[in-house]
Amino acid sequence: MSGMRLNLLGIVLIGVLALLQYRLWFENGGIRDMSRLKQTLARQASENELLKKRNEELLFQIQRLQNSADAAEARARNELGMIKKDEKFYQIVH
Repeated sequence: MSGMRLNLLGIVLIGVLALLQYRLWFENGGIRDMSRLKQTLARQASENELLKKRNEELLFQIQRLQNSADAAEARARNELGMIKKDEKFYQIVH
């Protein structure tokens, strides 16, 4: 009788262990989700780094425009096609 009880107890413990392992690996919040979240975090950190560099470049351009009249004039000429009063503009098309 006691041998049968030990076998039954062993089977129950193995079943509980299998259930816990299944939950650990496959259910929400398990190891698969953690792995997927780590990959997402790595991608987001990489994207954030690119955006940080872009923001720093834009900040540098803003500071240059605020501190230099020549920089503002050059930007107006290049990007907006502006010219000074009494200045002649020639466009050469290739």
